[in-house]
Amino acid sequence: RKIPPWLSPESLHNKRLYLAVFAAVLGNFSFGFALVYPSPVIPALEAHPSPALRLDQHTAPWFGSVFTLGAAAGGLSTMLLNDCLGRKLSIMFSALPSALGYALLAGAQGLWMLLLGRVLTGYAGGVTSASIPVYISEISHPGVRGMLGACPQIMAVLGSLVLYALGLVLDWRWLAVAGEVPVLAMVLLLCFMPNSPRFLLSQGKEEEALGSLCWLRGQDTDYPPSGCQMAPRSDPFLYKPILISGLMRFLQQLSGVTCILVYLQPIFKKTSVILVTLVGLVRLSAVAIAAVSMDKAGRKILLFVSGMALSTSPTVFPREAPIEGLSGALQVCRSGNFSSTGLRKGGREVSLLWSDPLPSSPAGYAMGWGPITWLLMSEILPLKARGVASGLCVLVSWLTAFTLTQFFLPVVVERLRAGNILFTGCCVPETKGRSLEQIEAFFRTGRRSFLR
Repeated sequence: RKIPPWLSPESLHNKRLYLAVFAAVLGNFSFGFALVYPSPVIPALEAHPSPALRLDQHTAPWFGSVFTLGAAAGGLSTMLLNDCLGRKLSIMFSALPSALGYALLAGAQGLWMLLLGRVLTGYAGGVTSASIPVYISEISHPGVRGMLGACPQIMAVLGSLVLYALGLVLDWRWLAVAGEVPVLAMVLLLCFMPNSPRFLLSQGKEEEALGSLCWLRGQDTDYPPSGCQMAPRSDPFLYKPILISGLMRFLQQLSGVTCILVYLQPIFKKTSVILVTLVGLVRLSAVAIAAVSMDKAGRKILLFVSGMALSTSPTVFPREAPIEGLSGALQVCRSGNFSSTGLRKGGREVSLLWSDPLPSSPAGYAMGWGPITWLLMSEILPLKARGVASGLCVLVSWLTAFTLTQFFLPVVVERLRAGNILFTGCCVPETKGRSLEQIEAFFRTGRRSFLR
């Protein structure tokens, strides 16, 4: 197949594109850092001498899960921010609640400051979750979009690993101070990066869009002026990609990996350093494999492999509930009172979905359903609805995560994990090597020739 002139390797210069992506994904680094902040902090606050800051079995789950409520609110607000401010400015805006949230955590004098700090950092994470994948997909060309689309997940994993490492040497307050560094670096770098050319075209700013495109891909880039056509928001073809994206976000959270990551260290307190390091390294390796193979093997094959890994990998939480939800599960798991088949509490055995804490579930997640669903969301959503719809999908994602993290529904997770494979086969299109305009044309016409 003949390569269009605007995609030929000779006419593309990717160094500035990579720099713009790096500046943006610092927001994902901060997100990964903030998401797992409770993991080393909960044990420290449970033993805190001040009653105002001490966490118990009722407040600890809220400290972990309230982040996802903030992220849901961030996704909701991004439905407006993405189209009003643009993708780049929305990412930069997230630095304000993030910096304020870390400041509250660092200077907390009571539980309300801890919870509010978690909500604000979660809100920032929700904004970046909806804005960064869209920004990356809109500034990238098909030849590298898969690889660059995995960068948010790679940086989130790195952020988690850095948090775990710093947790070994820093007090919980200084951990919050350290969280300010990637936020400030992100804002500083993004000041020199261009906005998304496709967003600028949607605003009728053709000259600025051309300037942005030339900065990203080189002065000799020849981009077809008819490449970005938009449909009215009332067009019925918009609903199918939005529904697919929303269901992907829902099924992604049903993997239960968010619960595992947030409470990893408190649950496995006795072997936390070894286990946390192992999980982080395995996740990083898996998402790196996805990044290098996504543009060669395709999105769907990795989703199938990831879905099979998730559907066959057991989790490590109690199935029954003679204990009160997740707070009781955490209390029993931290006690280390395991039997060959489960946990014991008060002489009563609680069966486990799995009792061997190996990181197969996070690894399967990181290989496909972690990075690829974010990428596919930004690829298949039509340009006219991309800002609003991405925020809606993030809202669905984090409300699901809150429900699982706070109210703890492992049986539901276990039953529905296999649905990932069926959903991938029936509903998810292969977008490897296709421009965003070709993908949009496929949903508009239903003709698969656009994806061949």
